[in-house]
Amino acid sequence: RPTESMRYFYRNAQAYEVWFVHEGSGTLRTQFGSLPFSAGDYVVIPFGVTWQMQLAGEARFFVVEAPSQIEPPKRYRNKYGQLLEHSPYCERDIRTPEQLETFTERGEFEVRVKVRNRLTRHVLDHHPFDVVGWDGYLYPWAFSIHDFEPITGRIHQPPPVHQTFEGANFVICSFVPRLFDYHPQAIPAPYNHSNVNSDEVIYYVEGNFMSRRGIERADITLHPSGLPHGPQPGATEASIGAVKTEELAVMVDTFHPLDVTTAALELEKTEYMASWLAGDGA
Repeated sequence: RPTESMRYFYRNAQAYEVWFVHEGSGTLRTQFGSLPFSAGDYVVIPFGVTWQMQLAGEARFFVVEAPSQIEPPKRYRNKYGQLLEHSPYCERDIRTPEQLETFTERGEFEVRVKVRNRLTRHVLDHHPFDVVGWDGYLYPWAFSIHDFEPITGRIHQPPPVHQTFEGANFVICSFVPRLFDYHPQAIPAPYNHSNVNSDEVIYYVEGNFMSRRGIERADITLHPSGLPHGPQPGATEASIGAVKTEELAVMVDTFHPLDVTTAALELEKTEYMASWLAGDGA
């Protein structure tokens, strides 16, 4: 949750980054030009991009970092890379850097470079964005979660219909406001399931998840692979007859196990696991 703009420049030389903007707005300044962003945007930053984030005020982000490309799923594209008609978004929804600005200042400019999981401090005598132009297909871009068109059906649809991006051994999905299942006997709440091949992380943005109690805005849940889970007691019955949801969330499914940091454990809501007990009011 940064409170001010960056006073240095940054380059991740080992990983792609996706910054989901939960709150706030600003501009991502890069050697490719400036990319404005606002709440709801996914900002995708490839490795090797030098950037500086200018904020309009306080902001809140959910950040995914991965040592692989992060891109639209292959099943959404044809062999030429064009997004197909069944894709939940199209090329017009993707925003790229705007005009290439001129920077000719001289002085000391700090660039922090991440490589091999370490940060190195570089000091340049010229502005990092002092370029005359660029060409190619590696550049930062943005996509708004509000432009994701939900895929619905007569019965409950599996999580892959929410997929937004993919990387090596993980996917990023968007849960957005949508109509529920419309078969007369459909039960909108998700079924109990066990992710045998992936860890499931959900970042809760806005609205209420009908399958969960005890969830607050900006909470993060982790359901490890192989652990059965589903709607909490009473949630399935309560969902019957529901027509739509206004929920907004970002899910990351990883096909390699995740390690929990000490910092995360210090923030753990230990009562969450008990919220599946019948009669629990969490």
